[in-house]
Amino acid sequence: MDIGQKVKVKGLIDRIPANLVAKIKQNPVGTISDYKMVDGSGVGFVVDFNGQFSTWFFEEELVAL
Repeated sequence: MDIGQKVKVKGLIDRIPANLVAKIKQNPVGTISDYKMVDGSGVGFVVDFNGQFSTWFFEEELVAL
């Protein structure tokens, strides 16, 4: 997955606040805007949703469009 790529969220986990979960469920498609180093060895992806908000996901939580 690359920066600028459109993705769809395929799973939500407990680390995301409830108010963001509700927004993502309304429209689960966003654009990767950055990478995020997670747990010292993994890489996550920061996803922007319609310019309104962003949060990060593991690769297995996203599907490329």
